[in-house]
Amino acid sequence: MRKGTALKLNRFLATAVAAGTLLAGCATSTPATPPRSGGLGEVTVFAAASLTDAFKQIGKDFEAANPGSEVTFNFAGSSALATQINQGAPADVFASAALANMKTVTDAGNADGSAVTFVKNQLVIVVPKGNPKGIKALADLTKPGLKVALCAEQVPCGAAAKKALAAANFSLTPVTLEQDVKQALAKVKLGEVDAALVYRTDAKGSAADVEGLEFPESSQAINEYPIVVLKASPNKTGAQAFLAYVLSEQGIKVLTGAGFQKP
Repeated sequence: MRKGTALKLNRFLATAVAAGTLLAGCATSTPATPPRSGGLGEVTVFAAASLTDAFKQIGKDFEAANPGSEVTFNFAGSSALATQINQGAPADVFASAALANMKTVTDAGNADGSAVTFVKNQLVIVVPKGNPKGIKALADLTKPGLKVALCAEQVPCGAAAKKALAAANFSLTPVTLEQDVKQALAKVKLGEVDAALVYRTDAKGSAADVEGLEFPESSQAINEYPIVVLKASPNKTGAQAFLAYVLSEQGIKVLTGAGFQKP
């Protein structure tokens, strides 16, 4: 990362407020062909925590396809990222785990053009390897003494969990509310909770430590992931090239391999 950009980003992130406004709606468009020539410089991407593993691989592939390019990521909850962008954080691209958090950015006039929905994701119940509590369904999470982690409601995985629970017509009191899906998953991996609701992709990425249990109510809470170039991007050419690469056959192959669904 360039020193100037790094200093600006670090100072901003130290004071950013991790909050977001839940709204709805986002436009889509047709995927573009990925660029193949280099010299695109640094591209700073703000991306939902659930995209971490897939986007890190896409970043490496993009740099390999475009010599002289450098992709720098800021992974966090989508609501926190939207707030940071709207408060002036230096970034080129925003990839959200929900349409609502993207809308806070587009409504504020901070997007350059329309956002594109590039993948979808779905919740699973994640439990420790071997499923020691014998959890089989969403209703099992209400058993007395069972410790469950959820994402906070302003975070896309938390909003999805709320929808899924409403579809099941029961409530659940978690022992902790986390600010992004990786933190909720970590609670299970560390043995601090018996189960959590996380994305299918996160369960797949941690299959050595946890098991992901599908449940039918998750079909009522599928998250669409939009991506957009930001209006204040200091590197519009690099930002547009990165977005095109994410939407390309190569980018989608990485994403679907990680467990994401095509839109």
